[in-house]
Amino acid sequence: MIIYFLRHADAEDLAKSDFERKLTPKGLKQAERVGDFCKRNGIKPEVFLSSPLVRARQTAEIVGKKAGVQPVIADWLACGMTPATLIQNLEPLSAKSSILLVGHEPDLSTAVSFLLGLPEPGNFPVRKASLTAIDAPWLEAGSGALDFSIPPKLL
Repeated sequence: MIIYFLRHADAEDLAKSDFERKLTPKGLKQAERVGDFCKRNGIKPEVFLSSPLVRARQTAEIVGKKAGVQPVIADWLACGMTPATLIQNLEPLSAKSSILLVGHEPDLSTAVSFLLGLPEPGNFPVRKASLTAIDAPWLEAGSGALDFSIPPKLL
C-alpha cells in the first residue's frame, strides 16, 4: 500500500487552545497547492484520514475537495500518535492500495522514519504542508520505500 503523509499547512500561533488553531492565509494557499498537486497527478487515495485538530481538518477538507475525496476524522491522528498506534489502525486497512493521513509533528516524522527503518525520527523531518509517499507492502519497521517527499513550494 502507498501511505501518503501530509502535515497540516501553516497555522496561527495563538488560539484559545492548540486544538482550535486555524490555518493562516499562507496555510490556506499551501493546502490549495497540495490539493492541486493531487488532482494533477491522479492522487486519489482509497482512504483519507485526518486528525481532528482544526488546522489538520481544514487542510484535509481543502485537499479533499480538490482531489475529489472526502476526509474522515480519525482521533488517533491527533498529536501524540506513535508508530504502534499507526500500525494498529492501518492493519485493518492493509488491503487498500492507498491511504492519505493528515497529521502533526513530530508524529509524522516518527512514523515515516519507522517505516523507512531510519534510526532517528529527526532524520526525516516532515515540513508543514509537505506531501510524502511511502510504499509499505508490510506495516513493520524498515519495510517501506520512499516514493517521494515534496515541500509545498515545489507542489
